[in-house]
Amino acid sequence: MNVFVLDTSKKPQNPVHPAKARLLLSEKKAAVFRQYPFTIILKKECLDVEPKPLRVKIDPGSKTTGIAVIDDNIGEIVFAMALMHRGQQIKNDLESRRGIRRSRRNRKTRYRKPRFENRTRSKGWLPPSLKSRVHNIETWVNRLCRFCNIQAISMELVRFDMQKIENPEIAGTEYQQGELLGYEVREYLLEKWGRTCAYCGKINIPLEIEHIVPKSKGGSDRVSNLTLACIACNQKKGNKPIEAFLSNKPELLKRMQAKAKTPLKDAAAVNATRWDLFCTLKKTGFPVETGSGGLTKFNRTIRGLPKTHWLDAVCVGQSTPEKLFQVDKTVLTVKANGYGNRQMCRVNKFGFPRTKAKLTEKKVKGFQTGDIVKAVVTTGKKVGTYIGRVAVRKSGSFNIKTAEKTIQGISWRYCRVFHSSDGYSYNTSC
Repeated sequence: MNVFVLDTSKKPQNPVHPAKARLLLSEKKAAVFRQYPFTIILKKECLDVEPKPLRVKIDPGSKTTGIAVIDDNIGEIVFAMALMHRGQQIKNDLESRRGIRRSRRNRKTRYRKPRFENRTRSKGWLPPSLKSRVHNIETWVNRLCRFCNIQAISMELVRFDMQKIENPEIAGTEYQQGELLGYEVREYLLEKWGRTCAYCGKINIPLEIEHIVPKSKGGSDRVSNLTLACIACNQKKGNKPIEAFLSNKPELLKRMQAKAKTPLKDAAAVNATRWDLFCTLKKTGFPVETGSGGLTKFNRTIRGLPKTHWLDAVCVGQSTPEKLFQVDKTVLTVKANGYGNRQMCRVNKFGFPRTKAKLTEKKVKGFQTGDIVKAVVTTGKKVGTYIGRVAVRKSGSFNIKTAEKTIQGISWRYCRVFHSSDGYSYNTSC
């Protein structure tokens, strides 16, 4: 991916190739401003060159959202990332807290009257697990606006038509979102079954929609009765019941029956947040272009691009350039971790404290839990260089979690902040 550049007053300039950035750093003409996304800041004032306008494109997803920065004039992919949400983690944490509070009320502790009359929800309220997805995208759009000259936004507004998924035969005045007719069910099945044949597991081959319970045996067109199969498996199964077809593969049969009943949770999450995300992006003041899921798939198919989250983002909307280059870019994978929680200490399964109260001071020796640090240990049993997330201790002896393992007992004197904690973890991949 290209490197973002800021001038001496921290105003965005044109992104440069990584080789150009290395040259500027080696010649001491620039310094590292931020590690993720990698950004440099110039040490001397540059000529008044107007940075070229760029467009940020977003493909919202329930678990992962693709984000790309595009130069519409030449079709260059300037930056690409995959943003992994933590909605399920938030839901689990809230359920755990609810369980602990309920158990606490059942014990012989002081009684507090329930407070329900003063709890009102504002207009457009979303559950925290869904709102976090909108906040994650908003955060990264604002960051990208600080690092490059964003002048427009594109987002995929329509992903799945829930009525069409539940009842493919709906038509006429009952069908309210007709522009995606015929696309919704197939695209949903492709994501639900991982774009693989449900029977043989083959990938990257033509797949057909297949009825788990054949229509000749009373099966319906509901999405819970549909799966994907390659041509060979579809013809081999014919109108056999799935129990007979998979009689010698009981584990596969059990797995398929369970997966077929998977709720439409991911599709519902995207649908519930799409308009809130659209209104949030409108507040930036930039023109917001919207596109359908069918258009995204069409753009990606005619350009011969593989199916990935960030390439879906590249192909969102009518503004997608005819020719794209740098489609083999290094992609930044960002995972939302949050800034921690307000829980004072860890509890056991019964809700009783099992650890000491956490530190009152968030920082220890200038470090805080979640910082990415580089530790160069020169003496002792743990000699070496370690880069990873730090967990601070009041004693000044920290734990560093690297990609491979966790190293305990590293003194703060050996550590240097590589990237300050910002609620996200990072990884780069090609």
